[in-house]
Amino acid sequence: MQRMFLTSLLVRDYDEAIDYFVGRLGFEVRVDKRLSDEKRWVVIAPEGAGHGCILLAKASDERQERQIGDQCGGRVFLFIDTDDFARDYAKYLSRGVRFVRPPHHEDYGTVAVFEDLYGNRWDLIQHTGYFGI
Repeated sequence: MQRMFLTSLLVRDYDEAIDYFVGRLGFEVRVDKRLSDEKRWVVIAPEGAGHGCILLAKASDERQERQIGDQCGGRVFLFIDTDDFARDYAKYLSRGVRFVRPPHHEDYGTVAVFEDLYGNRWDLIQHTGYFGI
């Protein structure tokens, strides 16, 4: 059996990213281990999630720095599935999360798009099982 293990997300600064994802989105830090003076192994995930972890990867050169916030060419890059859209949408708004598309209903569920501190686009979605996932 195989499964996705981690998704890497380029960041400018580890602590800046941790502050955003923990403080605004309610994620938890699963691992924060120093590997060298410049590099850490930082894994975050939505609180209580059994999978769907993100590795915060500090950009190490100019090429990577240019990709921060645009890892998917402006498309939605990451998806947070919720069991209560209204609760989490209100919580995110109260914490200053910037939504770029308001909530709307689709065949697959209720969704709104927000940008993280770097400009990466995320879906907050309560899906209906339409995708069979």
